[in-house]
Amino acid sequence: MAGLTSFLGARPEVALVGPDRWAEAEVAVVAVSRLGEEVAARLRGLAAQVRVPVVLVLDEIGEADVLTAVECRAVAILPRAGATGDRVLRAVLAAASGGGVMPPNMVAELLDHVRRLQRQLVAPASERGKLTNREVEVLRLMADGLDTAEIASTLCYSERTIKNVFYGITSRLNLRNRPHAVAYALRKGVI
Repeated sequence: MAGLTSFLGARPEVALVGPDRWAEAEVAVVAVSRLGEEVAARLRGLAAQVRVPVVLVLDEIGEADVLTAVECRAVAILPRAGATGDRVLRAVLAAASGGGVMPPNMVAELLDHVRRLQRQLVAPASERGKLTNREVEVLRLMADGLDTAEIASTLCYSERTIKNVFYGITSRLNLRNRPHAVAYALRKGVI
């Protein structure tokens, strides 16, 4: 990072500021190994304090990192291996002018996520509340009093699959817990 700081500091179009003057910054450049929970929490804190776009330089970039990075105001994500001074400078200038820079696979992941959200939002209410056959079976067995292990054994799925099915139901339909989910299914007449 010291080499990058020296490179950016020598550029006339960039003015570096220290942590004591972050409120004056137009762009934040953050270089970390990977985007874990601790780093994401710090970035969220930075975003809350100083509402500036972030250029993120990472050693490891996972496709799942894109949503977390965007949530943390990252508009540019660069793999450290390819983060030359010129590339970081272009990313900083793009961020300062309202643009962004991301690897193509991350742009594709972000666009896929936006498409999924659009489909969910424009789907008729009847479609959003519709349960799959597997979800109905899981809820029926929950209503019969079976626990997760018993449901998994009965349906020949893993416990993890049953937990994922239940999580999908509760998050999609904004249900709080098992009794709420079973009551929902009963009211809809599916069990």
